[in-house]
Amino acid sequence: MGSRTREGALAFAAEFGITRAHASYDALLADPEVEAVYIAPPHPWHAHWSIAAARAKKHVLCEKPLGMNHAEVSAIVQAARENDVFLMEAFMYRCHPQTREVVRLLRAGALGQVKAIHASFGFDGAYKATGRLLNNALGGGGILDVGCYPVSMARLVAGIANGEAFSEPLELQALGHVGEQTAVDEYAAAILRFPGQILASLATGVKLWHDNSVRIFGSEGRLLLRTPWHPALEVDYSEIVIERPQREPEVIRVPAPGDVYSYEIDAVQAQLAERQAAEMSWEDSLGNALALDRWRRAIGVTFAADSAGA
Repeated sequence: MGSRTREGALAFAAEFGITRAHASYDALLADPEVEAVYIAPPHPWHAHWSIAAARAKKHVLCEKPLGMNHAEVSAIVQAARENDVFLMEAFMYRCHPQTREVVRLLRAGALGQVKAIHASFGFDGAYKATGRLLNNALGGGGILDVGCYPVSMARLVAGIANGEAFSEPLELQALGHVGEQTAVDEYAAAILRFPGQILASLATGVKLWHDNSVRIFGSEGRLLLRTPWHPALEVDYSEIVIERPQREPEVIRVPAPGDVYSYEIDAVQAQLAERQAAEMSWEDSLGNALALDRWRRAIGVTFAADSAGA
């Protein structure tokens, strides 16, 4: 593992029993025995270290959002392509058995024709304005930090409904509250229109608690995910609820004995040779970044990276 300081590296290594600890990220990337890296610093450093890792011929699993904007994600993808390394944006929920079962149900026509999606991810807390979540210089705000989840889910569901892996919105309209002191979106909402006349209503925030659920509405029924983003946290299964007119709700229990992140690790390991993961491909990440750019632009939130380029 790598840290910004020697003290931090040694303390973390001692706590978790790690035998190889580097006092800098550069030293970690220079280690010939390191084959893959997990990148999880604040958002503005995702592009720098993902590109550096790719150039060092290391496979990359980078936390969401992969970049601050579409331009950064494009540069990261290009670096992975040029250096022939694996790259995946770490949307762990995409690798979970619950999400895979939702995809299977939609492909099987369990809801008929999908017509609408509602997805939310937001929370509230006593965060300092200088901290990551409310600091514009650190890529703060709901859209980039957790709004990326509802966007990715809506694009996934719309894509499956249209017979594809994911789909891009034809139209996006949004409103949000941008803090006068923070200059970040403290809470925001968006309406997206996808091919097939599918509508999605999305909500996010870092200063507003949402129900953090996903609902999918079809011509023959509706589907509910109570815990879409961190399923099966306290038990070894998750539940998908399907409701149809004049019928008792159907509760589908999905076995999930592993940790939510273990499925992501398994997906990476299984697909290293392909250089991309089916759960979150490069094109999928590029599309998600573009949608997030549009959402931020619609409510007037900008970051330094937007003008600086990648």
